Amino acid sequence: MFLESAKKSGWIEVICGSMFSGKTEELIRRMKRAQFANQKVEIFKPMIDVRYSTSEVVSHDDNAIRSTPVESSGNILLLTGEVDVVGIDEAQFFDMHLVDVCKTLANKGIRVIIAGLDMDYLGKPFGPMPLLMAMAEYVTKVHAICVRCGDLAHHSHRLTANDKLVVLGEKDTYEPLCRHCFNSLQSG
Repeated sequence: MFLESAKKSGWIEVICGSMFSGKTEELIRRMKRAQFANQKVEIFKPMIDVRYSTSEVVSHDDNAIRSTPVESSGNILLLTGEVDVVGIDEAQFFDMHLVDVCKTLANKGIRVIIAGLDMDYLGKPFGPMPLLMAMAEYVTKVHAICVRCGDLAHHSHRLTANDKLVVLGEKDTYEPLCRHCFNSLQSG
């Protein structure tokens, strides 16, 4: 009798940090552990992210897991059937409705794991990430290493002259910097 009335508990986990800090690597690790535990998982990424693959979430270290590219966050709700865990990569590229989508999933008893940049190339909060971090039960901030001085890096410095907010790129477009090196370049 008790088991029939027990409700599944959902929650939200956010993995955030700069470019090259291991966010996607950690998302893939958590999703593969859930698969190993025979949980039903579904992973989503924004359709615009085609850097490594159109149908997989891929880390900079070439670890990959099958994913579903979606045009908007609302599609995530339409595509999650009977799942235990939902993974979302590059969350900063989604619309602000992602916050409500994640809350709805967690309220349904689903574990939601989100990975994304917490700050844009100017060092400002990026997209829905600040709200997701505020409402998450667990937040993991990962750090890269500053390519200029070797300290912990948490800024994604853009190397190209482009003032668009969203510019997809890799090591030829971005470098991880610590606060001091980032501020020196911004003021110089």
